[in-house]
Amino acid sequence: MKSSENSLILLRGLPGSGKTTLAKLLSENNTYPVFSVDDYFTDEKTGEYIFNFQDNHLAYKECEALTRDAMSQSIQKIFVHNTFTQDWELESYFILASEFKYVVFVVTVENYHHSKNTHHVTEEQIRKMAEKYKVKLY
Repeated sequence: MKSSENSLILLRGLPGSGKTTLAKLLSENNTYPVFSVDDYFTDEKTGEYIFNFQDNHLAYKECEALTRDAMSQSIQKIFVHNTFTQDWELESYFILASEFKYVVFVVTVENYHHSKNTHHVTEEQIRKMAEKYKVKLY
């Protein structure tokens, strides 16, 4: 990879793994944009997270649209942090990257720090997500 190439960094992991924290850290003090489905459900003024499953598809569309917009501006690095537990959830970002000639990095974030998720996802829901989680090692 040439250092002049634009990069899309997809951070994936279960709730509470530290995706958001790592994305913010890697963005170099917000030098580069950070997007997530969670942003759609987070009140900009209060920071309160209010999830509504019926709007989940809208949140995914907005995250993709923001990523597309950033790519259309040729921003050097773009970070997207979502659970991405299944391969098909990554596909739309691979398509965008191909369209805009971005190199894609998929980074799996693991919860070795034993953090709890901030969105009140139950242990049962996290176990179900973990069961269907696929990692491509080669």
